[in-house]
Amino acid sequence: MAPQDAAPPLRPVHRATGSGGSFTAPPPGAVLGLAIALGGALVGLVVHEHVGTLSAHVVAVVLGVVIGNTALGARAYPGFRIAGRHLLRFGIVLLGLRISVGDVADLGPALLLVVVAVVVATFLGTRALGRLLGLSPGFSLLVATGWSICGASAIAAAEPLARADEEEVAYAVAMVALCGSLAIVVLPAIGTLLGLPDPVFGAWVGASVHDVGQVVAAASTHGDEALAAAVVVKLTRVAMLAPLLASVAVAARRRPVVTEPSEGAMQHEPVRRPPLVPWFVVAFLGAVALRSTGVLGDPVLDTARVAETTLVAAGLVGLGGQVVWRRLRRLGGRPLLLGLASWCLVAAVSLAGVSVVM
Repeated sequence: MAPQDAAPPLRPVHRATGSGGSFTAPPPGAVLGLAIALGGALVGLVVHEHVGTLSAHVVAVVLGVVIGNTALGARAYPGFRIAGRHLLRFGIVLLGLRISVGDVADLGPALLLVVVAVVVATFLGTRALGRLLGLSPGFSLLVATGWSICGASAIAAAEPLARADEEEVAYAVAMVALCGSLAIVVLPAIGTLLGLPDPVFGAWVGASVHDVGQVVAAASTHGDEALAAAVVVKLTRVAMLAPLLASVAVAARRRPVVTEPSEGAMQHEPVRRPPLVPWFVVAFLGAVALRSTGVLGDPVLDTARVAETTLVAAGLVGLGGQVVWRRLRRLGGRPLLLGLASWCLVAAVSLAGVSVVM
């Protein structure tokens, strides 16, 4: 990587001493970046409140990209990294409170099988397309997970396993925002053209659109019945996140790890394998189990939903803030081609599936 294209590095940690001992100070720019991320999340929520077709998550990514390519964004880069990693993962945990085992069971075996088939076909198909296009396995894994499950949240969840470059993560997030936004316009038009019944259209949207907010925006164009079907199907897809990542981790741990040591690295340095399941995915499953018990009342769930949306949006501002255009240009058009092809794949497979069983 050329020096002028490198991401702004995190500066050394500063330690201060006093009568109470020492403490670790955050890197310069961390507080600024976190403040921008949280502020951008609030802007996204306000915009979504007034313009329902604009997902707060899409607004957050766009704001992050715009700010990240300014001098202010360069100073805030350490905070963007913290937001894109930690805040987003806490948001993923709270996302589990939207799902209950009963909701998944209510789909019925046929539609549940369609959801599983869509996830598997999209994931495997995208990985195969990535190999054909000569893209890195890490980037293909990010796109495959994001497009088959729940967009940017799934990309963030898969990042510890993918071990992709920062620009690849940023590219994947930018693409999922683009494709999800296009889906809000394109899918309702196709549904009207094909004359799909509202429940079928809603199930198709839930099985193919990436972000939960984008699902709501697209499905609501065809009424409440379509919206209800879309949300249940979509949240069932989200529930597939944990088993999918666990399967990927098991496969990765079974493969021999071959690395070439970097210049100056010690030859005997042990190779770290990916965790079997990231901690926040385990916590996500715990949140699903807690929601399924029925002990949480509506006020608690409503508060958790606001917190989840805010944390995820703040994390997406952070990820968007790491999108540096001059670095992304080096990746070329093949990643974009993979994203568009994967989007068409998930839309086609899900439409065929829901049309057969409904």
